[in-house]
Amino acid sequence: MEAATLSRIGLAGLAVMGQNLALNIAEKGFPISVYNRTTSKVDETLDRAHNEGHLPLTGHYTPRDFVLSIQKPRSVIILVKAGAPVDQTIAALSAHMEPGDTIIDGGNEWYENTERRIVEANSKGLLYLGMGVSGGEEGARNGPSLMPGGSYEAYNNIKDIVEKVAAQVEDGPCVTYIGEGGSGNFVKMVHNGIEYGDMQLISEAYDVLKNVGGLSNSELAEIFDEWNRGELESFLIEITADIFKVKDEHGDGELVDKILDKTGMKGTGKWTVQQAAELSVAAPTIAASLDCRYLSGLKDERVAAAEVLAEAGLKEEVGTVRSGIDKKRLIDDVRQALYASKICSYAQGMNLLRAKSLEKNWNLNFGELARIWKGGCIIRAVFLDRIKKAYQRNPNLASLVVDPDFAKEMVQRQAAWRRVVGLAISAGISTPGMCASLAYFDTYRRARLPANLVQAQRDLFGAHTYERVDRPGAFHTEWTKLARKNA
Repeated sequence: MEAATLSRIGLAGLAVMGQNLALNIAEKGFPISVYNRTTSKVDETLDRAHNEGHLPLTGHYTPRDFVLSIQKPRSVIILVKAGAPVDQTIAALSAHMEPGDTIIDGGNEWYENTERRIVEANSKGLLYLGMGVSGGEEGARNGPSLMPGGSYEAYNNIKDIVEKVAAQVEDGPCVTYIGEGGSGNFVKMVHNGIEYGDMQLISEAYDVLKNVGGLSNSELAEIFDEWNRGELESFLIEITADIFKVKDEHGDGELVDKILDKTGMKGTGKWTVQQAAELSVAAPTIAASLDCRYLSGLKDERVAAAEVLAEAGLKEEVGTVRSGIDKKRLIDDVRQALYASKICSYAQGMNLLRAKSLEKNWNLNFGELARIWKGGCIIRAVFLDRIKKAYQRNPNLASLVVDPDFAKEMVQRQAAWRRVVGLAISAGISTPGMCASLAYFDTYRRARLPANLVQAQRDLFGAHTYERVDRPGAFHTEWTKLARKNA
């Protein structure tokens, strides 16, 4: 094949995300080759390329033809299901690749799998990137947030492409070189963990406003639209407003009320919580959101529990609480509680990234991460610009909670936050994300905790020793013997 007809880049894996990203690349003026094991997907993508503007995209039906259609040094994006399918695709493609070529995995992959594949690729002279892609199907087509980590040389080979393809915000494209190894996948994983927290907090705001405030879906749509014009402006708030407006085409009322209350998941939230535990980083808001997804899956058990507990005498308190509610004040309180809880959720995610960065020597730039999340991705929000500035002011910031600007906002909002959580508890409505965020804030801000008693207990039953506040060293006390002696 003559060099003039070779593609600039290739993409293998043509489910909707793969198709959309390939069409985005082609639309930005970069000729692209595509391949899929199921050939009908190749034809489907070719049809879309023709229909969406005669885009420079060519389809290939064998790994060899696909690889040989790309100009050297070749760069190939893989977008297939994480795990074994990635290894199988790499094996099929790398058989035809040459030293200096690059493989880019754009899936939600476990970061250690990426680090293993980097070593395997290097043994063949190949370069490797694990690239987080956020924004869903729409983002892939029109501009995602991209988080590439691994070989810097590989990043430079595709830098011109990803900078055009990524979402564009006022301070640049939503892509940056994240760091070495599996850092790109790890950052995307934590992004998804923060996303879990965000979605849970929004659902709790909805629950309180609907069930304590008695607000209709049309009122909720108006409120979320209004919130999206202020400090909470974000993709998730915007789509939530839209959800409340959709009528059910199979019956009366809005579709949201007909949806079964069971939330699915793909695993990145669980990985985030596991990593937080491994690194001894408190991430209670993200953990609470994961627990809620597990509990939502127990639909039949919850229905049965509601009946058993009602028979045992449990009364619904929502009606009693609702009767004395000032709706306007409740709406404003919930807005403030949501914002303050959100700061805690992002603080937890950023602290997890910092701990991993220190462990792996990735030198992550947290201000830059906040910047590339400002557009394209699911957690994109105006609020991220403030996070970017907080880390620019102090790259070694211990927590967003102690950034001077965020600290002021937390203090201003804490009274409303406590009112909402207290009201929800008295009404019997669970707000685990908001409660976890508030407990995190209250624990983190206290100079002295009851941990002294826990450490004394550990020393009593396990001779684990303890430190003192008034003198250096490790101490052990024969607690039981002294207690009985002094009795």
